[in-house]
Amino acid sequence: MLAKVIALVLPLGLDTFAVAAALGVAGLAPSRRMRVSLLMTGFEAGMPLVGLALGAPLGRAIGSAADYLAVAVLFAFGLYTLFAADDGEEERVARLADLSGWRAGLLGISISLDELAVGFTFGLLRLPVVPVIVLIAAQAFVVSQLGMRLGARLSERVREGAERLAGVALVGLGVVLLAEKLAA
Repeated sequence: MLAKVIALVLPLGLDTFAVAAALGVAGLAPSRRMRVSLLMTGFEAGMPLVGLALGAPLGRAIGSAADYLAVAVLFAFGLYTLFAADDGEEERVARLADLSGWRAGLLGISISLDELAVGFTFGLLRLPVVPVIVLIAAQAFVVSQLGMRLGARLSERVREGAERLAGVALVGLGVVLLAEKLAA
């Protein structure tokens, strides 16, 4: 179970670090770091719950195919993270620091879709939801602070590498879960 938790949280942490580092590169004022970290933490912790809420009824409706659908969703988001050429991401992330209200919420949702996919797969992973959400929230806060502070010192290449590594980890988790399912 610990290996699954690490395999789940690691790619989320890498992706959060990449987004936070982009904010650091964009020159986020130190006075705004706490607000942005709390916003990112809220979305990182909330989106898996939304995914779980959407995935559980769907899983009951489609039965045994739900596990395969969950693996496919995780695999697809991993590939998207790995190969998506999102040229506007830095600009979109930089706007996160300046937005408030519903616009900040919409932007937060758009940068936390991988957490939605992870929540969708919670049933397949059979992990205790509350401790995993607390762990996701804690890592999101710590990693976002670290990313924003180091972002200005890191190259764009390092930030992109962290994002690609997150994609590889999500795809790897999808492959492992599929192998477990096929072996059962």
